Amino acid sequence: MFGLDERIASFSNGTTLLIVVGVSMLLGLRHASDPDHLAAVTTMIASGRERAAHRAARLGLSWGLGHATSLFAFGLPVVLYSAYLPGIVQRAAETSVGFMIVLLSLLLLSRWRRGFYGRRGRHAHGPARTGLQAYGIGLVHGMGGTAGVGLLLLATIQSRPLAVAALGIFAACTALSMVVLSTGFGLALASAPGRRSFQLLAPALGTASLAFGVWYALGAQGLVPYAF
Repeated sequence: MFGLDERIASFSNGTTLLIVVGVSMLLGLRHASDPDHLAAVTTMIASGRERAAHRAARLGLSWGLGHATSLFAFGLPVVLYSAYLPGIVQRAAETSVGFMIVLLSLLLLSRWRRGFYGRRGRHAHGPARTGLQAYGIGLVHGMGGTAGVGLLLLATIQSRPLAVAALGIFAACTALSMVVLSTGFGLALASAPGRRSFQLLAPALGTASLAFGVWYALGAQGLVPYAF
């Protein structure tokens, strides 16, 4: 969905504060809808012990804060000095995102096979994912997208202070969108239809996320067509 980001960024002329703020907010709020983020959040939330909405929101907040931290830290040199990470480091970061999605998918499939999502509520006996773990996942995930973010901001913003502010807004809105996404997923799983159907959906969800993670990692290494 990088093309959509470009179209959103094109609304800013890089000088009008209100427009730059609005564009940065739109980019941040949209960012969580990327396929890799969707795959990560679904497997991260579903793999946890508690699937209530408040638990999902807490994990989403930790994940979003981790993502925003690395996005801002690695994006700051880009917007200030056009200092991008070396190509090999960028590829390694993107590959690590793919591996992370694979690991989360395998965990989800493993818990499904052991019956943690069965009708009798056996999911309640699985170990819960902690906020610190979710924050770490967000840190890794945020490293993978900083180059694209920097390109978008540099293409529209000439003022360095304004670019830094826009990067901060982007990071904050990205975290907010991830909280909303996680909460929505938690609400869906906490509903009666969600509880009844998750036993059937879990293998399909885990398999699809696993395939996506493998493709993402291979694409980061240039071994398959890579669209992100």
